[in-house]
Amino acid sequence: MSDYSDVPVVLAIGGNDPSGGAGLQADIQAIGSMGAHPAPVVTAITVQNTTDVMGFGPLDAELLLEQASAVLEDMPVMAIKVGMLGSAENAFALAELLEEYPEIPVVLDPVLAAGGGTPLADVALQEAIIDVLLPHVTLLTPNSQEARILVPDTELLDECATALMEAGTHHVLITGTHEDTGPVHNRLYSPRRAIETITLSRLPGEFHGSGCTLAAAVAALIARGLPMSDAVHQGLHYTWNSLRYAHRLGSGQLIPDRLFTDAPLSGSERHELH
Repeated sequence: MSDYSDVPVVLAIGGNDPSGGAGLQADIQAIGSMGAHPAPVVTAITVQNTTDVMGFGPLDAELLLEQASAVLEDMPVMAIKVGMLGSAENAFALAELLEEYPEIPVVLDPVLAAGGGTPLADVALQEAIIDVLLPHVTLLTPNSQEARILVPDTELLDECATALMEAGTHHVLITGTHEDTGPVHNRLYSPRRAIETITLSRLPGEFHGSGCTLAAAVAALIARGLPMSDAVHQGLHYTWNSLRYAHRLGSGQLIPDRLFTDAPLSGSERHELH
């Protein structure tokens, strides 16, 4: 039997999705596929399926803190992935907790709306993300729409990324699936480094939980010790393949097959990517 300490632990903080397509269910599968152990902390209970979110109820902030603290006091957490928070109160509580663990890398997927368009973050939560959470975040992973919502003064994604880093996050990965382009251009912004563009071919269809999958995979790869650039590249390729093998399990969006592999992609597995 292998020593448990050989398996890095990723604390996954997010909402519960009864369809199993997004939220903590996506995090658990992606983190496990990347060779890490997921420790899920629930922030909100959602009513949703593959078509949209019909409603949700955030958990009390104190209960969020108790869940996360129980894990952090027991396990050597190597990375934290944050998704849906549900309320500004949860964001403030999480910021206080993260302040106690400044050495743990944090990947934040700013879940602002469901795939079907239902808002999941009000103005107070959006402001809390900018004002109190970003100073504790290592990597922020918005799609282009989320980036423009968080930085409403500009439509230029480069300027959005600059503003978000000035607000505190160390790195920003803006994904390009919502842009009107052929291939999908994903851009990684880092302090004092040239912008890295990772271009992948656009896949047909719409997918449930792709953003959760990406952020969770990158968090797990960071927990395994990969540098930021390598973790982002491998996380994007893994996510692309999970979408390529996605299943139609409901009448709405496709659900990624996050279990198509149990390890990060090797060079030979990338030959189909552009």
